Amino acid sequence: MTIGIKDVARVAEVSPATVSRVLSGRSVDPAMHERVLAAVKSTGYRPNLAARRLRSQHTNTIGLIVADIRNPFFTAVSRAVEGLATARGMRVILCNTDEDPAREAAYLELMHEERVTGVIFAPCRQWIEKGERLEPGYPVVLIDRNLPSAGLDSVLLDNGSMAAELVAHLHAQGHRRVAGLFGASSTGSERRAGFEQAARALGMDASTLEMPHDAGAAERAVKELLAGPIRPDALVASNGVMLLSVLRALRGLQLDVPGDIALAGFDNNDWMEFVGGGLSVIEQPVEEIGRTAMTMLLDRLEHPDAPARRVVLAGRLITRGSSGPRACADQTIGA
Repeated sequence: MTIGIKDVARVAEVSPATVSRVLSGRSVDPAMHERVLAAVKSTGYRPNLAARRLRSQHTNTIGLIVADIRNPFFTAVSRAVEGLATARGMRVILCNTDEDPAREAAYLELMHEERVTGVIFAPCRQWIEKGERLEPGYPVVLIDRNLPSAGLDSVLLDNGSMAAELVAHLHAQGHRRVAGLFGASSTGSERRAGFEQAARALGMDASTLEMPHDAGAAERAVKELLAGPIRPDALVASNGVMLLSVLRALRGLQLDVPGDIALAGFDNNDWMEFVGGGLSVIEQPVEEIGRTAMTMLLDRLEHPDAPARRVVLAGRLITRGSSGPRACADQTIGA
């Protein structure tokens, strides 16, 4: 049975208001103070700190809901959020949706039940496509994915421009036929649009595929793509998890990178510089994204009626051997 303030008040023979004053550190008669503390101990009462702090607008727990914890991008962002939250004396509840709308809805409800101070949230594509406003009763900052009509603070990568920069690099290396694999998220859609627009502007022969949230989808797609009569000069993958799957497929086909086909993508995971001549990628400012999101949430708590802000950050192109021209390939992925 849950013990509440009324139970403590009955044992201490005081009013519930007196119990609340004692538990919140306010001054009461010393004798009453002692009776309340004794009653708390004897009943085993544990204060609902989240509820009490919510009433005083000083809770110390935030929710962090990410789309795919396997993706090192979200792992790094989570570390940055947690680091700043810990420095501010706050706790973090981390939830992973796996791009599942049902799990996402359940975690948003959990945040409400836990009476969190606020939530940092990477929504799945289905929620964004509905175009519905999110009105959970706590502040929300969106990361990685955005919905302008939601009226929420957000911190994002300039996905379209970064994808275009990657395409321009491949073009400068002499590649004219490119194929891109993009995730089924709003982020993937933005990168796909930037990829296609840049390829058209440069007169490149470009094709794109949308990948479902399936660990083996990209590997299967690459094998089917390269079984055709015309092979692309270069492949682009829209995140680090997908890039690893593409690389696995190319190795399975015994293709050299970039000798047989060039490869580039997004996310600069630790292992990428050690594979052959290294993988060319767009490095996202993951720590800055996490810190900015947490700072925006703290600002929102201080200024709940301020206009919503949208912060767009730039990535950094890191060129390595995987995107080099075939004629200059002196190292292979299998090396």
